[in-house]
Amino acid sequence: MAAISGARQAWPELPLAEWAPTRETLHLWTQMVGKLRLALSPRLNHWWQVPLYVSARGLTTSAIPYSAGIFEVEFDFSAHVLRFRTSTGETKTIALAPRSVADFYAEFLATVASLAIDAKLWPVPVEIPGAVRFDRDRQHASYDPEYAQRFWQILVSVDTILKEFRARFIGKASPVHFFWGSFDLAATRFSGRRAPERPQADRIMREAYSHEVSSAGWWPGGGEITTPMFYAYAAPEPPGFPNARVGPAKAFYHAPLGEFLLAYDDVRTAAEPRSLLMEFFHSTYEAAANLGHWDRGSLEQSDPAS
Repeated sequence: MAAISGARQAWPELPLAEWAPTRETLHLWTQMVGKLRLALSPRLNHWWQVPLYVSARGLTTSAIPYSAGIFEVEFDFSAHVLRFRTSTGETKTIALAPRSVADFYAEFLATVASLAIDAKLWPVPVEIPGAVRFDRDRQHASYDPEYAQRFWQILVSVDTILKEFRARFIGKASPVHFFWGSFDLAATRFSGRRAPERPQADRIMREAYSHEVSSAGWWPGGGEITTPMFYAYAAPEPPGFPNARVGPAKAFYHAPLGEFLLAYDDVRTAAEPRSLLMEFFHSTYEAAANLGHWDRGSLEQSDPAS
C-alpha cells in the first residue's frame, strides 16, 4: 500500500476493511497493557484507572505504581515499539511487528517479570465475542505500521478537539481517555445526579453508569459498523433524545446502538473538520442536557473563551 507522503495528514483515510487484521491484533495487544494498569492502579470511580491516553508517540498508560516506584508503558507508533520505562531508570522495548498474539503475550510477560513488576493478569480478552486466551491466540498476527500510525494520528486530532470541548464544562467530567475494551476514545460529562439502578447490569456497567452522563467520542468501527464513526449518547437516555435535532446534517441516530453517529469520512473530507465535529459534540450534548433537565447554568462556563 502507498504510504502518506510528506507531512502526515491530521485526518488520514482509515478504511476499516483494509486495516481490520491490524486493528484486531492491536486491540488485543492494548488489552494486555490495559490489564497491567488495571492490576496495579488504585481503583477510581467509573473505572477511570483502566484507560490509556493519547501521547506524543502513541498511547500511554501514564504512571503506574509498583514496588520500586512507578513505571509507564507506551505504544510508540512512530518507532513501532512497546516501550517500558521505570522510575529506576530502566527501559525495555518489544517490537510492534507482524507476530501472533500468543508470541507477543509471552514476551510481554517476560518483560514485565524482568522489570520486577509483580502483577497477576487475567489472560482472557474482554468485550470481544468469542475471544481466545492471549496465550493461545495464534490467529491474530497482523501489524501494518502505516495503518497503526494513521490510527494514532486520528487519535491525536480527536483528542485535541475533545479536550477543548471538555474544557468548556465546569461540572464533573472524565479525562479524554482511550478504553482498550471497546477500543474507542471518549470524554464524558455528568449532570451531578445519580442514575437509576441497573439491576441486570454487571458490576462494570453499574459503576460506569452510576450517574447521569452525556458521552462522546470516536471509534474505528467494527461488527455491523463498517467505517470509523464519531458517536454521542446519553445514559439514561431522556425521552425524545432519538428524535432530537442535532448537527451537522449528516449526523443520525442509530437505534440498535442507542447513539448518534457521524461518519469519520464526513468529517475528514469537510472544509472545516474541527467546526463540524464541535457542532456534533455540542448539539448532541445540548440535546441530552436539555431533554434531561440538567442544571446547565451551574455546569457550563458563562464565557467559553475565558
